[in-house]
Amino acid sequence: MILLADSGSTKVHWCLVTASGQCSDVFTDGINPMFQTCDAMRNSISNNLLPKIAPLLWAGTLTHVFFYGAGCTPEKKVFVQRALEAVFKKAEVHVESDMLGAARGLLGHEPGVACILGTGSGSCFYNGQTIEWNVPSLGYILGDEGSAAVLGKRLVGDLLKNQLGDDLKEAFFAEYETSMPDIFEKVYRQPFPNRFLAKLSKFCADHIDDSRIHALVYDHFVQFIRRNLVQYKTDKPVCFVGSIAYYYRPILEEAMHAEGFEVGLILQDPIEGLKEYHKDAIIPTTE
Repeated sequence: MILLADSGSTKVHWCLVTASGQCSDVFTDGINPMFQTCDAMRNSISNNLLPKIAPLLWAGTLTHVFFYGAGCTPEKKVFVQRALEAVFKKAEVHVESDMLGAARGLLGHEPGVACILGTGSGSCFYNGQTIEWNVPSLGYILGDEGSAAVLGKRLVGDLLKNQLGDDLKEAFFAEYETSMPDIFEKVYRQPFPNRFLAKLSKFCADHIDDSRIHALVYDHFVQFIRRNLVQYKTDKPVCFVGSIAYYYRPILEEAMHAEGFEVGLILQDPIEGLKEYHKDAIIPTTE
């Protein structure tokens, strides 16, 4: 039995897979070593995940944990590994970046360009086994074009600077029951401002038929393409994973085609592909 994890800054999708093919999905708050200590991550796993999967562990021994997460750089992933090993003492733990997880989930063992458009964003050229090279995402302050956090940041900035009209500004404040001081508090003083901004980006989905919002989202994707994808110089379809790519697919395809790119597979998350990628690690076991 193996445990797969696809972790963004907002949530973790865990999937317990048995040798018989039975899959159990569990969701918890996001785990990101850029923002959390090893102790905080261990407590999150122990308190939020373990009680949910404990009743499922009757099916056999957990032999492997494959964790793919945001913020899991070579320097930071060791802290996630320690947190997981402290909880799953008998399992072999592997921790890699969410970008590698996206590439393996989208492309398997085939080479190509894989992208993440979720709370954060990222892209890479994947050679079928590892990431050969990538344009750095730089996070939501310096980069992360195409992400929910940056879409929310731009939306709020345009609304507060009166770039989208009084009607949309009033609708936004009413729908989210918020105010400028409240936004400042959550962005500049409270933890995880990227999660907060990402949640606000849903306003765009709810008002996508408004030409002003459509134009904002379209330009959002154009910026991702021009600042990231053009550097890969690929003639193959580009694949995407993440909620922003999944729910805004028509506008993403519109922008991609206008910029000369073909769109390949788009998934909400990479778990299904990762099940296939790691199927050889699923072996029958007993306690």
